[in-house]
Amino acid sequence: MERKPSSLERNYLSYLRTERGLSDNSLDAYRRDLEKLSSFLESKKESVRSAKTVELQQFIKALSEAGLERTSIARIISAVRGFYKFLLVERILQFDPTESLELKTPRRQPPEILTVAEMEKVLSKPDISTKKGIRDKAILEFLYATGARVSEATTLTITQLFLEDGFVRLFGKGKKERLVPIGKIAIKRLNEYLSKVRPLLAKPSKNTDAVFLNQERGTGLSRMAVWNIIQEYTLGAGIEKKIAPHTFRHSFATHMLEGGADLRVVQELLGHADISTTEIYTHIDRSYLKEIHRKFHPRG
Repeated sequence: MERKPSSLERNYLSYLRTERGLSDNSLDAYRRDLEKLSSFLESKKESVRSAKTVELQQFIKALSEAGLERTSIARIISAVRGFYKFLLVERILQFDPTESLELKTPRRQPPEILTVAEMEKVLSKPDISTKKGIRDKAILEFLYATGARVSEATTLTITQLFLEDGFVRLFGKGKKERLVPIGKIAIKRLNEYLSKVRPLLAKPSKNTDAVFLNQERGTGLSRMAVWNIIQEYTLGAGIEKKIAPHTFRHSFATHMLEGGADLRVVQELLGHADISTTEIYTHIDRSYLKEIHRKFHPRG
């Protein structure tokens, strides 16, 4: 029989939905994580209200012994911490048992990125004498110029473009809205695509306002289609790294930081709710700085 969430869990999930704007998928993940916690505490004859730090440490150990990936355990720990902070703020508990938890969370691995030179190679590959090349060039320039997620690119509509003002409106996770500047090169390529190619791809019967359209069907591009486009031009540029649409987002953030952008600005541009998510790019930036120091300093 499926376990029903407790009243405390329901209240927290309601808070995440209404105040944090989390998606149904994210809420389901939180619900499953809290269910694991409650089931463990019940097996120990404890409850969320009565649990102490020692029981929560035992819970973490049990997750590891059950064979869960360290990344999954880290996500569950984050959910549990958020849950207890909510209970503390709501005055349901008088203390937070997660405060003194000794957690060994996994070190995030820096994501794969393209160097500036590699990115230039990829961006130069589309043949802009063809309709496909003009469209693909616009997509690649858009992804690199804005740091947009692939889902934000595939759901992008005409009404979200403010090219005369140099901005695009993006809707990220939880449908959170942000305005992102878009550079003059990307604007030029988008305008060329919108004026010369998109009208030829659009089909009146489809009645879509998606920006990037499929050549045959005239509907919005899928995530897989964008992945295939990126693979085509990455391979064409002779780059052997494992590249995906998110690589453009990672490269955007890294190149911004390498150029001297403030971390908070990059956080805002990427649409990260928590700056700790953005901080992973500072590790890449430091590696880059060390390499530059080694290469150019007389005693590097």
